[in-house]
Amino acid sequence: MDLDDARALLDPLVERYERTAFIDDDPVSVVHAFDDPADREVIGLYAAILAWGRRSVILSKLAELVDRMDARPAQFVRTFTPSKADRLDGFKHRTFSSADAVALTRSLRAAIDRYGSLGDLFASGLDPDDDVGPAIQRFSDTLLTIVPEAGMRTKHLARPSTGSACKRLAMYARWMTRPGPVDLSVWAGVRPDQLVIPLDIHTGTQARRLGLLERRYDDWRAVQELTDVCRALCPEDPARYDFALFGLGAYGGEPIG
Repeated sequence: MDLDDARALLDPLVERYERTAFIDDDPVSVVHAFDDPADREVIGLYAAILAWGRRSVILSKLAELVDRMDARPAQFVRTFTPSKADRLDGFKHRTFSSADAVALTRSLRAAIDRYGSLGDLFASGLDPDDDVGPAIQRFSDTLLTIVPEAGMRTKHLARPSTGSACKRLAMYARWMTRPGPVDLSVWAGVRPDQLVIPLDIHTGTQARRLGLLERRYDDWRAVQELTDVCRALCPEDPARYDFALFGLGAYGGEPIG
């Protein structure tokens, strides 16, 4: 499929699926429930990390987490100490345990104390002439090491250096960077043209079916290959095509209109 044909197919699908009507059962809906950018970037990271499995279960676990945080996620993180770990006792989602929740929260507090915000931490790893890969790497490396005794596990913070597609952190960066109506434009220090496609089974399958992705594995090399194609379609905003490719896979090619 040449670029003109791909654009003619995908642009209407972006218009179809980049709507708030599709987010009621999506983890990003939890982020939309907050107005303060500090709350949005904090709960957004938890939402992205927990975005694994059935959507109804994810939303239920996120609602539980918000309740444990007294519906003030940024304040909860900024004032968190090991003595408050009991607030997270018993929290679990799949392999993410209460110990993981405590470790992540401790690491987030330390990162915010040092960098001022999660957005500033993320931007500290950006190369102005590169995509967000180095920023994802620095973001994860920092959270994994900033509180050594916290015991943050690498399985919950993906890194391009391991070959991972880093789907959830790429999605988090998209949420925080792009303008609405679905994404939230919280981070001024990241440009939309630096984003990469959050590659999962839906986007990968559809991209290969359409001839936009040749690599067989859903890894970081595939992310870069697909993002390069999407950047050729829309240099200023390649990640917009996540809506089209995911929508085709997740909603079964629901007709436009």
